[in-house]
Amino acid sequence: MQALVLKHAGEATVETVRDPSHIGGEILLKVKRVGLCGSDLNSYRGKNPLVQFPRILGHEIAATIVHDTPGRPDLAAGTDVTLSPYTSCGKCASCRRGRPNACQFNQTLGVQRDGALTEYIAELPEKLYPAKLSLQELCLVEPLTVGFHAVARGRVTAEDTVAIIGCGGVGLGSVAASGSIGARTIAIDVDDKKLELARKAGATDLINTTLDSMHDRLGELTGGQGPDVIIEAIGLPETFRAAVEEVAFTGRVVYIGYAKEPVAYETRLFVQKELDILGSRNALPEDFHAVIQMLEQGRFPVDDAVTAIVSLDEVPESLAAWSSDPARFSKIMVRLD
Repeated sequence: MQALVLKHAGEATVETVRDPSHIGGEILLKVKRVGLCGSDLNSYRGKNPLVQFPRILGHEIAATIVHDTPGRPDLAAGTDVTLSPYTSCGKCASCRRGRPNACQFNQTLGVQRDGALTEYIAELPEKLYPAKLSLQELCLVEPLTVGFHAVARGRVTAEDTVAIIGCGGVGLGSVAASGSIGARTIAIDVDDKKLELARKAGATDLINTTLDSMHDRLGELTGGQGPDVIIEAIGLPETFRAAVEEVAFTGRVVYIGYAKEPVAYETRLFVQKELDILGSRNALPEDFHAVIQMLEQGRFPVDDAVTAIVSLDEVPESLAAWSSDPARFSKIMVRLD
């Protein structure tokens, strides 16, 4: 079967690979759509410290079950599903605390193990989420869950003012989750197109930092107090620092991405403001269910969120174009059906 293989940084090729072996109760899936995300771009650029080459990319998936699953009528042949691309060991501290999304030994599809940019994959039934959604919607579930999980980590309520820095796929998930709770939701980015998409996803206020000072605008919008919660969804040293500097006293800061270089902080603010500083990694089953429910209710601008749909053969060229001009794309999907 054909697959997109990232040979090393900057070189992706379509190659013939071995068909998957589905053992130990795994279910064979025909891959229909795969979304590319920021971690795929970082892998292509050689900036993802977790990836090893060569690697088949792809963890945002819409697929169809090939054979009936004994004892699981909800997982019959022909059922369209998305899936959780993470593994968990069940034994580490995170797993024992009921937080397998942060498993110490997690292996994500397309990062630590080969992913779904291929014709067929095999996965365990507990990782599958059937839903009455289009292939495009199914493909958006996983990236949106990461943003939903960050909002859950931030303990966002309807009384909060929440600022999300970065309106890519994951940031949009946080915007949608915060907006659905009823919080005042401030979307921050450098791209007006992404900000308009954020408004459609649930943002109440927009800040383009190429046009306005983030500090001044946040002050205006919050009466000088700063947001109750800031979610950082970019992964730059300057936005890591800004989150701590701009959040309200006794506020919560949630980091989704991670900076690719050391970050120097004024640590006085950690203590003086008595901040909750939280990491957010991957997603839990409840996040998948929440996103699926939102999409089934039509409460997300799906068509606007997808910049391009390309074939498997076009992926190498698309990755190169995305790398050279990141602002040009919000979401690339790969069509394999």
